[in-house]
Order: sequence, then C-alpha cells, then structure tokens
Amino acid sequence: MTATLATALRRLETEERTGVLCAGDGAFHLAGGAIVSADCRRTTGLDRLVVESGVATAEDWQRARAGDPSRVLGRPRLESLALLSVFDAAYFLLAEPVIPEFRPSPAHWLAPVCRVTPHVLVRECARRSDPQDGPWPADLVDCAPVVPVRHIRRNRVALTASEVEVLAAADGRRSIADIARDLGRTTYGCLEAVRTMTASGLVERPADLAPIAPAPDTVPVADGLRPLARRRPRISGPYESYGPAGDGPLPARSPAPVPRERPQPQWDPVDRDLLVRLQAALEDLD
Repeated sequence: MTATLATALRRLETEERTGVLCAGDGAFHLAGGAIVSADCRRTTGLDRLVVESGVATAEDWQRARAGDPSRVLGRPRLESLALLSVFDAAYFLLAEPVIPEFRPSPAHWLAPVCRVTPHVLVRECARRSDPQDGPWPADLVDCAPVVPVRHIRRNRVALTASEVEVLAAADGRRSIADIARDLGRTTYGCLEAVRTMTASGLVERPADLAPIAPAPDTVPVADGLRPLARRRPRISGPYESYGPAGDGPLPARSPAPVPRERPQPQWDPVDRDLLVRLQAALEDLD
C-alpha cells in the first residue's frame, strides 16, 4: 500500500471535503470526508454487481445515474453491494504509486446509503495485504490469463461454490478482472479464489503465461460503454495534487511519481460493525 494516496484520503477526511479524488485508473467520491463510492478499471463496477444480483434493473441504474435514483436508493442490499464495490476498488487503487488529484464537486448520489471513513478503509485494505512473493500479485488481475491445469495431481480437492464458479469460467484467455466482470463478482474475491486454486494445483502459475493483449478503449456494460484504458477519469475543473505526508497540496499536475512504499500497517481494533455488514454482503452473493 502506498502512503501518498492513504495520506490524501485521511487529510480529506480531516478537512471534511466533498468531491472526487482521482488516482491512477480510478477515483474515490467523498462526501463530508467519508468515501461514498469508488471505481477502478480493474474491478467490477457497482452497476454490474447490482444488475447481476437482481437488486435493480439496468434501466433503473441508468435512471439513477441520470439524476433520478429514487428507484434504486431504497432497494435492500444496495448498501452492502456499494460497500463491497468501494473495498474492491480501494484494494487495487491503494497499491498504485500515484499522485492523487482532488476536485471539489457535489456529493455523489450514493452518499445517503454508503459511507466509509478513510481510516477504516485504509486499515482494512492493509489487513488484506498483497502477497508480493505469491504467484498472483494484484497487478496481474487484468493482464494475465487464468489457465486451468490439464492434469490434477491430487485425488481430492475441496472447492467453495465461488471457486467452482471461477474455475468454470476460466478458459485460458480471460483475466481475473474479465472473469469477475462476466460473473458479476468482485475482482478481489475472484483474485483470492484464483490464488487458492493455484496453491491447490488447479490453476497454472502466471509466471510462464503469455500476457493478455491490450484491451480496447471501451467495453459494453449494463448502462453503456465503460472505459478500459488505464487513464485518469475525465473530470473537468481545478485539481489539488497531494504529495507525501506533511507536504500539503502541491501545484496541480505534479509530474514525479512516488516510489512504491510498503509501510507496516497499524493494527488497530477491527471495526466490527463494518465487518458484519461486509460478511452479510458476501453471504448474499454466494
């Protein structure tokens, strides 16, 4: 986890800012310092999670994005799916060595149902950690295909329902992000399933696999075309760039990237209420 983005989120929390914090190929939407929505090119969008789970139709979601969220905000499980989407995107965005840029803007329409404080988000993402020595680091989720092994060396292998689903969708061409999007699952959940199955000898290690060809700029989703290229979201207006801790706002568009850092996580007490809500959301998706 890089310190710059985490520091910027905590600073915006302290200042109770409302707007969009762009970071690499995604963004955090804040309202009063709390994160109410997050998106990342490598993760399954909340629109896909909502439609696949039956919480709302594609038409309802399109109306919500157009400014009329009344049909969506009152739906059961929307909060759980929104939380899963935020944590899914944050896991990958917080691992990138980028200089975030903040733009004040009106609160996101999900603010009434989803609020995660940055310090809780950063702490829980640090708990997940990224096994850099393992065969599937986070930066491979969209550039390495998932290839099932041809010959299983074990007589019995116990799989969860989610792992079976991911293994059935693996065709040797699609990446973890592709599989997650097609199944309507979180990318982190599919990444964990692939890591487990690789350790069990059911999936090839990615070291010797050919990388996936670059994807097109857009891909059809439930409510239109979703950008695929790793580029900053196109949000007009003035930005505030944030540097390392203690530097304060920098001049806009600072050109120098921040080297990847892996500070030791602070093991604060677990936010039990948040974990209960996330557990309920994961059980609903099974």
